[in-house]
Amino acid sequence: MSAIIVCPLASIAEMAVRHRAREMVSLIAEKQDFHRPGVISAERHLKLQMNDIGFAGTGNLIAPSEAHVESLIAFVKDWDQSSPLVVHCWMGVSRSPAAALIAALSLFPDEDDFALSARLRQVAPHATPNTRLIEIGDRILGRGGRLVAAVKGIGRGAETDGRASFVLPLKAPV
Repeated sequence: MSAIIVCPLASIAEMAVRHRAREMVSLIAEKQDFHRPGVISAERHLKLQMNDIGFAGTGNLIAPSEAHVESLIAFVKDWDQSSPLVVHCWMGVSRSPAAALIAALSLFPDEDDFALSARLRQVAPHATPNTRLIEIGDRILGRGGRLVAAVKGIGRGAETDGRASFVLPLKAPV
């Protein structure tokens, strides 16, 4: 069974090497620059440029959008799961945990939203998934409000210093 590794930007190289990942999703602000770890091929690195906001972007801010979520789902469905997928944002608290939930449900649509969210809370007490990404993911994946309700049910995560990484195990195929 594979997994999704969620981490802050500062930990991407360490997590990719430690977990032998070959693919990565970056949810990062438009002008934030960073080096992709050498173990991740450019073809299997999805960059989604967005800010960590829960409303339509104003000024220079880019809100998570349907296009972002559709790109994430398409990328994840092409992931062979032979090695973990690294998903990161700036701090690993909001955008990347939301993307990890969406990714898991896009791969395993029969997964229970509440059980998945509870599993997220167990491995990541600090996670507070971005509400806009969750709402868009719920709608695109046809969850009927279950994902939104499940994430609301786990509440806001604990305070963190932004150095917490975690592994979200994926549901084993039946």
